[in-house]
Amino acid sequence: MKVAFISIGDELLIGQTINTNAVWLGKEFSERGFVVEKVLTIKDKSAEIIKALDQVSKEVEVVIITGGLGPTKDDITKKVLTTYFNTTLELHTETLQRIEAFFESVGRPMLQVNIDQALLPVDATILKNEMGTAAGMLFERDNVITISLPGVPYEMKHLMTERVFPIIEKRFPVVSSYYETILTQGIGESFLADRMSDIEDELRAEGLELAYLPSPGMVRLRITGEKSAEGIDRVKFYVGQIEDRFPQYVFGRNEDELSAVVGQLLKQEGATVTTVESCTGGRIASEIVKIAGASEYFNGGFITYSNELKMRLVHVQEETLLKYGAVSQQTVEEMALGGRRVLESDYAIAVSGIAGPDGGSDEKPVGTVWISVAGPNEVLTKRFLFGNDRSRTIEKSVLTALNLLRCMISKINFEKSN
Repeated sequence: MKVAFISIGDELLIGQTINTNAVWLGKEFSERGFVVEKVLTIKDKSAEIIKALDQVSKEVEVVIITGGLGPTKDDITKKVLTTYFNTTLELHTETLQRIEAFFESVGRPMLQVNIDQALLPVDATILKNEMGTAAGMLFERDNVITISLPGVPYEMKHLMTERVFPIIEKRFPVVSSYYETILTQGIGESFLADRMSDIEDELRAEGLELAYLPSPGMVRLRITGEKSAEGIDRVKFYVGQIEDRFPQYVFGRNEDELSAVVGQLLKQEGATVTTVESCTGGRIASEIVKIAGASEYFNGGFITYSNELKMRLVHVQEETLLKYGAVSQQTVEEMALGGRRVLESDYAIAVSGIAGPDGGSDEKPVGTVWISVAGPNEVLTKRFLFGNDRSRTIEKSVLTALNLLRCMISKINFEKSN
């Protein structure tokens, strides 16, 4: 069964609001075995809504519309759908009673625009929204189901989970899919594909699917099969094959976060960590402390953007800076060792680089980053070339530094990818 999403709202088109609804819907439908055929984002305009419905209704069995059901004049979805499906509006008593109860509970007067939200299409199936005042609506024509939902994410998710999916799954039974996502850091998509081509050939021969999903500093590998005992076993088998082959790159599965994985390793070891950052400006420390309980293992960090602070705070030698420069193996190692010593931590991460867009040279081009991890028994230092995009260089530096620390704690031999 094929499904399409129509997201309504100018705020989505201009980037003022991120379309998290489409992301969530895509994930939920895919996990249930449905095929997401198309995602459209359109203006709050009558002609645009009609045009989108005419287009997708020829291609799918289910259309999910989000947005445009609020109480204000610019929320026109309900009126447009009423006209499109040749029906009329009438006061829906149950919805009105819910709206009245809501305003009474919060001690606020109910306005006419709120009462008007209980005016709903006569020929639609009304989907009760217990999380807000805008009801969902289900229309059916020419064997296509069209469902209109509020754009507020927690309301949409509630209606989908409690109302919509039970209806759709009963109407369109499918073989559900099962997938696992492998999270890798430190190797590019093409190199990863080349080094696991034999595994990919084998799993595809068994009817499984493999998708490469790259992002700055990471590549996700999604393996999909049927949601049956045998299908799940085969997916897990190949996940294990990839994990065993690339321990230096694979840091987790599915929704794991690298900072959380590192934090758990530190807690298991009863160890602490310090950060000393130059080009990342505190981003590594921020990534660490966003995980609840980070105070158990994070002693603190330094932002040593200037040479003066490198010398004053973590005792980098002036001679080192003069001879080798701030972006060098020697300097970043002294940063890591100094930070570890000053805050008496078991581990320390240090980063120094040229994030750009200016400041590079032939010897040290923009995107050159040195990362060092100092531990109880060793110091691991690597040079990376992350390209000339400043934000991507910083993001890659953060992930790479955390992965180097993960490898050191886990006693994994880290191999730098090209």
